Amino acid sequence: MTDTTTRNALIAAARDAASHAYAPYSGFHVGAALLLKNGDVVTGANVENASYGLTLCAETAAVAKIANEGWIGELAEVAIVGGRPDGEALTGSDPVHPCGRCRQILNEAAERSQTDILVHCASGDDSAVATYKLSELLPAAFGPKDLGLID
Repeated sequence: MTDTTTRNALIAAARDAASHAYAPYSGFHVGAALLLKNGDVVTGANVENASYGLTLCAETAAVAKIANEGWIGELAEVAIVGGRPDGEALTGSDPVHPCGRCRQILNEAAERSQTDILVHCASGDDSAVATYKLSELLPAAFGPKDLGLID
């Protein structure tokens, strides 16, 4: 399990990413920060679209970035923060969890990384954090291993 300093730094990066969200429809900003095996952190924020089905979640945006750089197999952990903006801060006291689609997207990268990644879910107001293994959030996941692409 990660140390508290690393977890908190990852959550802070996700919180900063949330400040760059494009969320004119829901008004709900989400940021994700991916920790790679080499210690690098890659972030993403949600990007909404008037055609709601085309909206990108923060986790999906961040995973797309690592895939585009050739780092899809380097994912070690992820932090997710979300809430409604209130000036420079976010509101909301409940930890924000990845949606089902994002759990599947994270699973693809986790299987490629051959790691049951840690997922840190934080509240907008920074009052609560819940940490899970991805396998707890997405039991019996379908992924590359099921297609015989990895062991």
